[in-house]
Amino acid sequence: MSTATRTDTQSPALHGADSHDLIRVLGARENNLKDVSVEIPKRRLTVFTGVSGSGKSSLVFGTIAAESQRLINETYSAFVQGFMPTLARPEVDVLEGLTTAIIVDQERMGTDPRSTVGTATDANAMLRILFSRLGKPHIGPPSAFAFNVPSVRASGAITVERGDKTKAEKATFTRTGGMCPRCEGRGSVTDFDLSALYDDSLSLNEGALTIPGYSMDGWYGRIFRGSGFFDPDKPIRKYSKKELHDLLYKEPTKIKVEGINLTYEGLIPKIQKSMLSKDVDALQPHVRDFVERAVTFTTCPECHGTRLSAPARSSKIKGINIADACAMQISDLAEWVRGLDEPSVAPLLMALGETLDSFVEIGLGYLSLDRPSGTLSGGEAQRTKMIRHLGSSLTDVTYVFDEPTIGLHPHDIQRMNNLLLRLRDKGNTVLVVEHKPEAIAIADHVVDLGPHAGTEGGEVVFEGTVEGLRSSGTITGRHLDDRASLKPSVRTPSGALEVRGASTHNLKNVNVDIPLGVLVVVTGVAGSGKSSLIHGSVSGRDGVVSVDQGAIRGSRRSNPATYTGLLDPIRKAFAKANGVKPALFSANSEGACPTCNGAGVIYTDLAMMAGVATTCEECEGKRFQASVLEYHLGGRDISEVLAMSVAEAEKFFGAGEARTPAAHAILDRLADVGLGYLSLGQPLTTLSGGERQRLKLATQMAGKGSVYVLDEPTTGLHLADVEQLLGLLDRLVDSGKSVIVIEHHQAVMAHADWIVDLGPGAGHDGGRIIFEGTPADLVAARSTLTGEHLAAYVGTGD
Repeated sequence: MSTATRTDTQSPALHGADSHDLIRVLGARENNLKDVSVEIPKRRLTVFTGVSGSGKSSLVFGTIAAESQRLINETYSAFVQGFMPTLARPEVDVLEGLTTAIIVDQERMGTDPRSTVGTATDANAMLRILFSRLGKPHIGPPSAFAFNVPSVRASGAITVERGDKTKAEKATFTRTGGMCPRCEGRGSVTDFDLSALYDDSLSLNEGALTIPGYSMDGWYGRIFRGSGFFDPDKPIRKYSKKELHDLLYKEPTKIKVEGINLTYEGLIPKIQKSMLSKDVDALQPHVRDFVERAVTFTTCPECHGTRLSAPARSSKIKGINIADACAMQISDLAEWVRGLDEPSVAPLLMALGETLDSFVEIGLGYLSLDRPSGTLSGGEAQRTKMIRHLGSSLTDVTYVFDEPTIGLHPHDIQRMNNLLLRLRDKGNTVLVVEHKPEAIAIADHVVDLGPHAGTEGGEVVFEGTVEGLRSSGTITGRHLDDRASLKPSVRTPSGALEVRGASTHNLKNVNVDIPLGVLVVVTGVAGSGKSSLIHGSVSGRDGVVSVDQGAIRGSRRSNPATYTGLLDPIRKAFAKANGVKPALFSANSEGACPTCNGAGVIYTDLAMMAGVATTCEECEGKRFQASVLEYHLGGRDISEVLAMSVAEAEKFFGAGEARTPAAHAILDRLADVGLGYLSLGQPLTTLSGGERQRLKLATQMAGKGSVYVLDEPTTGLHLADVEQLLGLLDRLVDSGKSVIVIEHHQAVMAHADWIVDLGPGAGHDGGRIIFEGTPADLVAARSTLTGEHLAAYVGTGD
């Protein structure tokens, strides 16, 4: 008896399954990682820190999350895998203990014109069911309230088999959708300025069409000439009504030209299909210029921008239709849903209420469900994606976040921290790439990468607790408690930029004078109207250069040298030194290696298995023909120059035989914005969000503008780099420029000459100017949320 009791009181031996509580990474070499090996505790919150370009994203996203996703994809059938992107195995020796990874990144959400905040989350689907059950008059199923579903009617004969007889019967089919028939669920209609499509004093053969790509020398010319619908030698202004209609609006018609069967279609439907079905920002620059010149988007007169058909708008619950519900601020909509007491749909009301409350909790209560998802900032898009995971019942999942505090006022960061801890406390592993000290402070485990960026980074310089990081002596550790102090004196403005009656989005008829010739910082909680004020009333003016966070459009062939225009002076310098033509020194032109077409690697598609990229054997990844590499400038060939870092190239082109002032000026600007570590030939697709924005800034700094507008330039910047950015902003102002910065970082606020604070809240609780003045006055008054946080921040440093 006593033996039995004794065995019971002993602690049970560890179960084999419980020993896997670490994610082990051995020998990671993705991008700039140098054989990195780390052990990450599961079911804990691990924060990855380090200067920009030190390899954080390469380790977290490029290695751990990428391999987890690849392994999950392999569990699907070959048929399903055929529809998925093929992911190559990351460069790593061993990865153990992986769990399913859910990536919540800052990629902008789909910019389909019909995608809204409501359709991107599940809120719209639940609202549609609610209206189909409770709406009066009842107009049909949930699809009757969907602006993506058109109404369809069809009638005809169907063949019915009964026993051994077949009989034709008349049948009618109807499907009620909620799409507005005029704008097809887009909320806006397009009007064409015909004078931008053609010059009506010319004939088609004389080159009347001014649409990019529509020349008379190619296929379009053959089709127009051979269509027979109009005379290609007659000036367009002399066309009859029918001829003009055929040129502009004719529906697709089969024609035969020179014995070839072709389809002729009017110019306007053709342009709508080829150019307007895409997101305007994704178009090539010359096509985008044409679209912006030729097409005006106006609110649909039939549905007044709601995207919904008249029947869908006629069905109401308590006097509110679905369009009104989607237009409400989400915090108000949550209140309205709570006020509906209807036992028949109680579970639905509960689920919808929880989803809407999640928006409010995550700090997005100021959005409305009908907001197009393409207009959300990177931070807003990331938080919208988080909504679906907050209520999830999944546990033991790895959540991977890329700087979740981007775009958040210090006041909102605490809220975000609570959400990350909630995900962890449900039994999940949370991995966060982050720079903000307030977010690093909540980590259970910290992995610091460095010591520097680019080729000088890619090593783990510290692993352990936040306290350990503070005393570790690494760059992050040393700067963790950095606090900027207020400037002893501020600059005097040279003039003012007047904004009168600004009412974009939630702005309430705002009047403000933005001082010129100084550093102005625009602050306020997320959703208070900062971007609406600056982008809506300042950015479009003459002489204003705006650097936003929009993605850089570029293929894997694009690199910093091609994007900034740096390659042109370099190619000319090589050509001049060697007496040959510049095109030889382009890997996208005559100098390209014929085997890999100048890509440096050969992509092998293995059908359902992950594709393989192998370094080209002919050029050994250098991308150029062997003969081109025999030409030198300053003792280096073109591939060696493209392999240099910005800092090296700056010295190389600054003096000696290779001295090229035009190239040196661009490299100077790249070093100024903190990109000295980037190699000139690094593909743009491998750059982080912050790096892309700073690359844009470097390119725009050569602009002729007198006013620079920067949207959160500290995005993705390490604490140590913020100082360098402030130095750059100072140099811009001292050179006679005016700089307006939309920013949440207290160090930038403290450094400002003038602050414009919006608020007091977000959405309809914001949109007003609640403070204008110097940072010192803001701290002294402590009358706003920003003032309180800035006072606390500055106070600890003095």
